[in-house]
Amino acid sequence: AAPPPPPAAAPAAAPAAAPSADAAPVAEGPRETRVKMTRIRQKTAERLKESQEITASLTTFNEVDMTAIIEMRKKYGDAFLKKHGVKLGFMSPFVAAACRAITEMPAVNAVIDGNEIVYRDYIDVSVAVSSPKGLVVPVLRSADKMGLADIEKEIIKLGTKAKEGKLTVEDMAGGTFTVTNGGIFGSLMSTPIINVPQSAVLGMHATFQRPMAVNGEVKIRPMMYIALTYDHRLIDGREAVTTLKRVKELCEDPTRFILDA
Repeated sequence: AAPPPPPAAAPAAAPAAAPSADAAPVAEGPRETRVKMTRIRQKTAERLKESQEITASLTTFNEVDMTAIIEMRKKYGDAFLKKHGVKLGFMSPFVAAACRAITEMPAVNAVIDGNEIVYRDYIDVSVAVSSPKGLVVPVLRSADKMGLADIEKEIIKLGTKAKEGKLTVEDMAGGTFTVTNGGIFGSLMSTPIINVPQSAVLGMHATFQRPMAVNGEVKIRPMMYIALTYDHRLIDGREAVTTLKRVKELCEDPTRFILDA
C-alpha cells in the first residue's frame, strides 16, 4: 500500500497590521502641579538655609528611659487635669529640664554677635508646632520661671492660635532656645536644625519599647532618643554633651526638680 500523504502545512500567519499614521496619541493628564509657596514656607526655607550657611552645626545624641514620666502621668494625671484644667504631657517636663540644664550651661543660651558673645539672663523657649500653612515656632516667654502647668497651658494656647492662623509676629519673635518634638509624627531619630540666631535646639522623638540592661538584667523599657544640635563656634562638645545628659537625668528622675539635684 502507498504511504499516507504528509500533513498539509499550516497556513502562514497574516502579517500584523501596521499602525495607522493617522492614529492620535493617547492623551495624558498633567504630571506636575505648580503652586506658589506660602510666605511662611518661603521664610522657613530662607531661615533653614541661613542656619546651615552660618552655623557650625553638630548634633549629639542620648536616650531617655521614659518610665518615670509615664508613671508620673498615670499617678497624678487626673489630679493635674482637675487642678489646672490641662493634661500633663511630655513636652512640659522636657522644656522644664532644658531650662534647668541651660541655666547650668549658659553658653547654650548665648548667641554670637559680631566678635562678641551675648549671654542672656532669661530663657525664651521656641516650641516648634505644625500649622495648616507650615511649621511655626511660637515662643514661651521666661520659660525658666514657669511650672509644668504654666508650660502646658501656654503650649496649648499657642498651638491653638497656630492651627487657627492667628499667631502674630510678636508670638514668634525672639526665642533663645528651641524644643521640637518629631515624636508626634513617629520619628525615631533626627538631627534638628538650629533656629538662627539661636545657638542650639533640642529634638524629642517617639517613645518605643526596647530591651535595656537595667541593674544587670534585660528589661523592656519605654525609650526615647533625644538630640541636641548646637553651634560649635560657640558651644564646646563638653557643654553640649553635659546639657543633654542633664536633660536625660531630670526626665528619668523628676524628683531632681524638687531637690534641685
